Amino acid sequence: MQLPDLNLLIALDALLDEGSVVGAAQRMHLSAPAMSRTLARIRDTLGDPVLVKIGRRMVPTPRALALREQVRASVEGAVKLLQPQRALDLATLDRHFNLHANDTFTSSFGADLLDRMKKEAPRAVLRFQPESDTEPSVVLEGKTDLYISAMRPLGPDVHVQSLFTTTFVGLARDDHPIFDEDITPERYASCDHVSVSRRGRTAGPIDDALDALGLRRTVSLVVPSFQSGVFALGSSNLILSLPEHVVAAAKGLGMRVRSFAIPIPLETIVLIQAWHPRFQSDPAHQWLRRVVRDVCGAAAQA
Repeated sequence: MQLPDLNLLIALDALLDEGSVVGAAQRMHLSAPAMSRTLARIRDTLGDPVLVKIGRRMVPTPRALALREQVRASVEGAVKLLQPQRALDLATLDRHFNLHANDTFTSSFGADLLDRMKKEAPRAVLRFQPESDTEPSVVLEGKTDLYISAMRPLGPDVHVQSLFTTTFVGLARDDHPIFDEDITPERYASCDHVSVSRRGRTAGPIDDALDALGLRRTVSLVVPSFQSGVFALGSSNLILSLPEHVVAAAKGLGMRVRSFAIPIPLETIVLIQAWHPRFQSDPAHQWLRRVVRDVCGAAAQA
C-alpha cells in the first residue's frame, strides 16, 4: 500500500484555516502557484474540491468542514510528537518504577529510596519485583526499569553501573560461644550455619574458601530470606553469614545479635544496577538511576 504524502495534511490545515490559496502560501512560505498545485493534489487525494470559489472568496465544501477539526488535531499531534521532550517535572511525574532486587537490597535501601522519591517525585510509585529463575531476561527484554544485583554477565547491549562494594560478615546472638575466644577459621567452620537461598542451596563462595583451607562447615538450616535467617538465630547456636551492608537492617529487626568478621579470605562483591538500552536517554529513568546511586553511596559512606 502506498503511503499518503503527509505534507498534504499540513497544507490542508493551512488552507482550511486561511480560507485562501494566497494566505496558505504565505503561511507555508510557498509561492501562490506552488500552493495551487498542492491544492490540486489534495483534491485528487480526497476526491473532493475542498475549497470552491464563490465570487472572490474561497469557501470550504461540506467534506472540508467535516474534516477541519480532525485535520487540526492530527497536525497538532504530529507537531507535539516531533518536538524535543520537555524538561522533566518531578513534581508532576506520574510513573511506576519497577526494580528487580533481592530482599537484602530492599531491606537495606528500600526505605531510603522511598523517602527520597516522595520528597522529589511524590506521585511516583516504587515497586520491588521478586527475584525469578529468569533474572537476566528481565533486563534483556526490558521488563524492569532497573535490575540490581551482584556483578554478573548480562549481555553486551545492557547498560551497567557499579553502585558499591560489600563483603560477607558473620552474625550470631550476642552471647554466642563463638565470641568467647578469637574467631579462627576452625572455630567458624565448626559452628552450625544458616544458609540463605531461595533456591534451597547449601553451598556457595564461603564453602569454596573453607575448602581451600581444608575445612568444611555444617549447614543445619536453609531459609529463603535473610530476615528468616536472623530470626532463626534466636537463642540457638546457629550463625548466619550475610552481606556487610545488610547488618544494620538485620540488627534493626529487634534481635540481640552481634556481627563479626569472617576469618577466611572472601572476594569483594560488586553491586550493580543494570537497565535496557531503551531506557538510556529517558529523563525520568536517568533521575531514578541517580537516586539509587546516591542512596547507595550515602549508605556506603555511613
